[in-house]
Amino acid sequence: ICKHLLDKPFYNDFERGAVDSYDVTVDEELGEIQLVKIEKRKYWLHDDWYLKYITLKTPHGDYIEFPCYRWLTGDGEVLLRDGRAKLARDDQIHILKQHRRKELETRQKQYRWMEWNPGFPLSIDAKCHKDLPRDIQFDSEKGVDFVLNYSKAMENLFINRFMHMFQSSWNDFADFEKIFVKISNTISERVMNHWQEDLMFGYQFLNGCNPVLIRRCTELPEKLPVTTEMVECSLERQLSLEQEVQQGNIFIVDFELLDGIDANKTDPCTLQFLAAPICLLYKNLANKIVPIAIQLNQIPGDENPIFLPSDAKCDWLLAKIWVRSSDFHVHQTITHLLRTHLVSEVFGIAMYRQLPAVHPIFKLLVAHVRFTIAINTKAREQLICECGLFDKANATGGGGHVQMVQRAMKDLTYASLCFPEAIKARGMESKEDIPYYFYRDDGLLVWEAIRMFTAEVVGIYYESDQVVEEDLELQDFLNDVYVYGMRGRKSSGFPKSVKSREQLSEYLTVVIFTASAQHAAVNFGQYDWCSWIPNAPPTMRAPPPTAKGVVTIEQIVDTLPDRGRSCWHLGAVWALSQFQENELFLGMYPEEHFIEKPVKEAMARFRKNLEAIVSVIAERNKKKQLPYYYLSPDRIPNSVAI
Repeated sequence: ICKHLLDKPFYNDFERGAVDSYDVTVDEELGEIQLVKIEKRKYWLHDDWYLKYITLKTPHGDYIEFPCYRWLTGDGEVLLRDGRAKLARDDQIHILKQHRRKELETRQKQYRWMEWNPGFPLSIDAKCHKDLPRDIQFDSEKGVDFVLNYSKAMENLFINRFMHMFQSSWNDFADFEKIFVKISNTISERVMNHWQEDLMFGYQFLNGCNPVLIRRCTELPEKLPVTTEMVECSLERQLSLEQEVQQGNIFIVDFELLDGIDANKTDPCTLQFLAAPICLLYKNLANKIVPIAIQLNQIPGDENPIFLPSDAKCDWLLAKIWVRSSDFHVHQTITHLLRTHLVSEVFGIAMYRQLPAVHPIFKLLVAHVRFTIAINTKAREQLICECGLFDKANATGGGGHVQMVQRAMKDLTYASLCFPEAIKARGMESKEDIPYYFYRDDGLLVWEAIRMFTAEVVGIYYESDQVVEEDLELQDFLNDVYVYGMRGRKSSGFPKSVKSREQLSEYLTVVIFTASAQHAAVNFGQYDWCSWIPNAPPTMRAPPPTAKGVVTIEQIVDTLPDRGRSCWHLGAVWALSQFQENELFLGMYPEEHFIEKPVKEAMARFRKNLEAIVSVIAERNKKKQLPYYYLSPDRIPNSVAI
């Protein structure tokens, strides 16, 4: 072992923000290098040092890369192996086996599971961002300060003058324009102009920011006693409602999950309300989806009427607003928080606990969990905690969102995260039948590109199914996800272990797709679809109507969020829809954890496939007044980081 001090003469080494490279020449013969050790001594209070990699040039002129991409803090040391990915079976030398074991022992002490709320997927054991291991913290905590970002967003949108005006209603729908930033020719402007139309309402279930609820209705539920007579004027094929169901033209969205959830009571001056609607939709002769019946609560009865397009304008409009508000709640807490953020965090913690840095699956996944644990920790600290920002404007704040996640856990299954299966399970797979479902079309293209890529990487490192089965580190990773993430629920369908290369490649596709594409599809459209408040009210200030013919426009405006809540909501959806400063998009792997040629070639093919998808989507969008671009790979970040 020979030590060398990294020091340039007459140079201020290791300045904050500086990027330097150092050359070290060794004269003595060192033999085959197994490990390189970097030590750091502590001199100043904050003198953390980030090391990208070390390149070794051998006497024969070969170059060997030792990737690091980690922080050295305090009196720290890091032992690095060269960049060739190795399974445990490939390590025969004692020192390498020991290094592998020690790394996991250290990581398991650093990355501990914790139950944030009963029944939730477990999360990282850290009270706040600065308690996290340095390697997974944000570069600057300022960038992800929710309080700061939301307030900044309100300033940017010039709406901060309203931010304290709680309890103060708007005067009419047009009044909402005071806080609405008109950017012409954008989706948000179209929403503002057309939100009251049934076509726009129906379209959002396919291509809005919560395109995951609509399903084909195979039989009318007993709890929705709707008859042909009621909806006759909406049906265009001279068929009865039952026949339309049989022909596959009827769709349903059921917000049963919201039934009995406690509404926000954190502000004694404002009563807030929730509903649990059932919405029936129809595919008309133009193949567009439109609503034909809405019941605002689960149990039918005289005080729970079925609202229809043939009702008075205000009745029908208010019923649709209740559905949009319910959709917003399920979107934020289940589709977005639980099914992308919390699930990705589980994959990230399990990866750090069970896969050493030299493992090919660690190298593959590390880019797809970047900053996820950090953003979630920050959210638990500021956003979704008791008295957090979420309570300010949301009817499910003050604990309702916690109850929702607890309920939704039973539907969090492995199959529901496999994109093609999830689409099929809702009866939404046919392109001929449902031609305008762009979330499905683009999602399938991206899923397939990721699947081909993971299959290639798996093929490079696992020459047979048996090698997969015998990789104990890999099996421990899967088991961690199952036991701690899915809480050991058999019904989750999450595999405790995988037996074949194909199964492994599908599992990795789930991990990468959820962190990248699924999150992008449900996150970055929030400003587009939710900034026009009447189209996505985060709270309602009067209970759902129990009779027809009573509601006035004034009452509707008084039911919608007040000025203060509207502002906080707008700040949130704006901040959440922004990309990070130096965002890394799908297929971008600037950190070279892999050094072997076959993987580099697989990555290049992956990028090429993604570029082809970008072109296909751009071509389709050219002709569209409402383009769908959330699943275009050049807009899909690699990981959940906002």
